[in-house]
Amino acid sequence: MTTPDQDRYWMQRALELARRGIAVTSPNPAVGCVILDHDGQLAGEGWHEYDLVDHAEVVALKAAGCPILSAFSGERVGSQTVSPLLGGTAYVTLEPCNHTGRTPPCTEALIATGVSRVVAATIDPNPAVAGRGTERLRRAGIEVTLDVCQAEARRLNEGFACWTQHKRPLVTLKVAMTLDGRIAPPAGQHNQREPYWITSEAARAAVQPLRWQADAALTGVDTVLADDPMLTDRSGLRRRRPLLRVVLDSALRMPLGSKIVTTAHKDVVIFTVSKDHARIAELQSRGVRVEVLPAETGRVPLPKVLDKLGEEGILSLLTETGTRLNTALLAGGLVDRVQLFVSPQIMGSDAVPAFRGMAHAIRMAEVEVERYGNDLGLCSLLKDPWPAESK
Repeated sequence: MTTPDQDRYWMQRALELARRGIAVTSPNPAVGCVILDHDGQLAGEGWHEYDLVDHAEVVALKAAGCPILSAFSGERVGSQTVSPLLGGTAYVTLEPCNHTGRTPPCTEALIATGVSRVVAATIDPNPAVAGRGTERLRRAGIEVTLDVCQAEARRLNEGFACWTQHKRPLVTLKVAMTLDGRIAPPAGQHNQREPYWITSEAARAAVQPLRWQADAALTGVDTVLADDPMLTDRSGLRRRRPLLRVVLDSALRMPLGSKIVTTAHKDVVIFTVSKDHARIAELQSRGVRVEVLPAETGRVPLPKVLDKLGEEGILSLLTETGTRLNTALLAGGLVDRVQLFVSPQIMGSDAVPAFRGMAHAIRMAEVEVERYGNDLGLCSLLKDPWPAESK
């Protein structure tokens, strides 16, 4: 007999495996799987990587040396073959799929092995497939237990949950600011095109994992003109595709000598409403993609930017913007998660504010707090991307 503590133990292991898929699974979810034999001993484990195709369940079953898997793949198997996993248990961080995509259904692989129990951390957030995997397993006589370590599993795949329902990336608004909500000194007190660090080195280092976990990072041309950032993932960690660097530039003021342009290698896209064909050609000749969108009040329409990124399979977007875009994103209800890095200093009202002219207050609930030396990191989910019916 298994106990809730045993279920949590093995699901924690499955979550550890799933985290190995961060930055290498998108646009698929990060999933981990642990397989136990009928004696409760570890038989196999695995996680999903997009380029290796196999889902986590199949990777774990192959690691367990299960011959029934051959039947699942269409190969002939001797009639006397007995699965070593007969009566075993599978722990998986996301409900096994019951549809054919790039791979056959994982439910059929699990059924073919003869496992008697499947423990899933959460239902699939995709409304088109949610619940179908568990239903198929139960019809086959397999016991299914749900919602073990659910919160951790859902946090891991917030971007996938958002994208499957809205075809837009999950937006995390990142802001480094002072105690009085300032992001830069007053004009004239620091040199343009040279970064002014609000937070400590420890807090700045914490930004790199955020970029690593994101499919894309977004900034505005005003930030480029002020700070000349690179906006690259310098974590040194493995990722399947380069971090897409996105710049909003209504009038195509992007300097050709900026760090973003000079380091572009099919990983920079500028969204604009300008139809300056000569300027567009100059940027394109330097490896920068330019997307022209219909103007709304002379500005790049933010919802259409998110729609376009969603069409390209971007599940998660980290914003590193200035006052106007910070405010527009929040006021437009386009932010899903807020990540603030707060430095214990006060600049005063003449300094550049993080936000300006908010029509109403944005309240952060269930705030996670981290310390980075004397700086604080405050993180909160503003909009839960998981469908209410799956809770």
